[in-house]
Amino acid sequence: MANAPDHTWLCEKIVEESPLAILYADREGKYPPLERGSRGDVRVSGRGGARAVPRPDRPRAPETAALGRVGEGHGDRGVTRYGRDVLAVPALKKDGTRISIEFYILLLRSPAGEILGSAALIQDVSARWQREKEMKARLQASRRRRRRAEWTLRVSTT
Repeated sequence: MANAPDHTWLCEKIVEESPLAILYADREGKYPPLERGSRGDVRVSGRGGARAVPRPDRPRAPETAALGRVGEGHGDRGVTRYGRDVLAVPALKKDGTRISIEFYILLLRSPAGEILGSAALIQDVSARWQREKEMKARLQASRRRRRRAEWTLRVSTT
């Protein structure tokens, strides 16, 4: 490729265009400001760009509180207690709207292997969660109707 983009620019574009919110905390759980945020930061948190990263002077929503505690789980072992599992929790947007999120925790290392901090890749799954809740309610209602019909049938045949 004649005009291949440089690696830093490409990494920044991937973050900027990501539909996921991306948060970073250093080993101490502090949130150094990121130069750029992702489009997902606005959708998920209601904050935009680099302002999407929580600061110590700002109350943290549930989705970011877990990120700040990641450092407690890895110590010098270099593993997170969350493993590779997707985590699901309720969260609050900047405007106070309650949402459901899922996220992954990543440990970030220096070239020498030292743990620098952790990052979270977060997505809003509220619409899917609501659909699943409605499907469960319909299934329960259907089961209740079936039990009533079976009970009525037994009563009428005795």
